[in-house]
Amino acid sequence: MTPRDDSPAGAASKSGNPAKQKTIKEQRAEQRNAKVEAFKKEQARKRRNKRIGIISAIVGGVAVIALLITSIVLTMPKNATYSEGGSGAKIEGVETFTNTNNHVETTVDYPQTPPAGGDHNPAWLNCGIYTEPQQNENAVHSLEHGAVWVTYDPSISDDELDTLKSKLPSTYVILSPFEDLPSPIVLSAWDAQLQVDDASDERIAEFFEEYWKSENVPEPGALCTGAVDGPGKA
Repeated sequence: MTPRDDSPAGAASKSGNPAKQKTIKEQRAEQRNAKVEAFKKEQARKRRNKRIGIISAIVGGVAVIALLITSIVLTMPKNATYSEGGSGAKIEGVETFTNTNNHVETTVDYPQTPPAGGDHNPAWLNCGIYTEPQQNENAVHSLEHGAVWVTYDPSISDDELDTLKSKLPSTYVILSPFEDLPSPIVLSAWDAQLQVDDASDERIAEFFEEYWKSENVPEPGALCTGAVDGPGKA
């Protein structure tokens, strides 16, 4: 009969090493640490997803803004372009004159309606689009610098006016209404003038090509900005 082993070593082999067993307190601490670690990972995941969402929203917003800007640029009416100076081409219906070009402080009785040169105010009218009639003496000074003054009867339709605007260059042009015109639309340069009945007339572009920023004016290349803004500047 084999004798029973009641030694401590025999007991350790049945119940395991007490030195390696964790107390309930330690086990709970491990569980808390595991929960804290899981919570931190979940928070980090949420922050990461939030950053990704913000970045995506920013990128999407920038893309939308870029698309809107592109759409606006593509749909905006573009200014017409013309060569400077002219070539001496003859345009049907253009009248030419010989006018003086003195600076005066008084009003001037001009021989043409609207004026196409002559004595004028020392301050020129800044080029641009105006919704109200302008002072002749200032506008004539702009003609002296090579600008073209496009005047129209206030009764023309909005569509007709839009068509007329599409024929204008970006600089050295004045557009304004004018009462008692001899025709619905009149284009005036220094010592030259063209009367037309509608904005689709091809001679409008021909007039600009010949007389816009002409070298045959008293002061070619002088400024068309930095002086007087008339009423109704758009």
